[in-house]
Amino acid sequence: MDSSPPSAPPSQLQTEIRQTRPFQSLQQEALLSVQRTASLIERASARVLSREELSTAQYNVLRILRGAGPEGLPTLAIRDRMIDPGAAITRLVDRLVQAELVTRERGSDRRMVHCRITTAGLDVLARLDPVMTATADEIAGKLPPEELRALIDVLAHLRSTACEGKSAEEPAEDLPED
Repeated sequence: MDSSPPSAPPSQLQTEIRQTRPFQSLQQEALLSVQRTASLIERASARVLSREELSTAQYNVLRILRGAGPEGLPTLAIRDRMIDPGAAITRLVDRLVQAELVTRERGSDRRMVHCRITTAGLDVLARLDPVMTATADEIAGKLPPEELRALIDVLAHLRSTACEGKSAEEPAEDLPED
């Protein structure tokens, strides 16, 4: 007679990634689940953005600059406000300038580059806004508002915990949001 404890059925994440062994902890499974979810959401967004030949990071830069208004922002302020602040901001801006969606200029301080969204960039966002809203609704629209609020709060707590003691990763000063 086998005296080993019965094994729990695999979790949904284990099934999705075809993992046969249990996770080391609930914490590990939770964080991997967040990463997997973020990856799938990123892919869904990338499919929509590919219509305009934009990456998700370029789209993020355009939204930040739209929110900044006509005065624009310095490149490093953009980077600090990005969803993924580790993205190579100079290359992102280079591509957006080349596509004529963003302008940039150096001020009297030659080290500071100031960026602004162009009318063409605003037009691209105007085309993308309804499609991106529909994508968000498709992904998260079936959750009731109280569950969405709880999810937002839990994710905020995880981000806060992940950034404890990391002053370089603190949010940039309050600037207009998109």
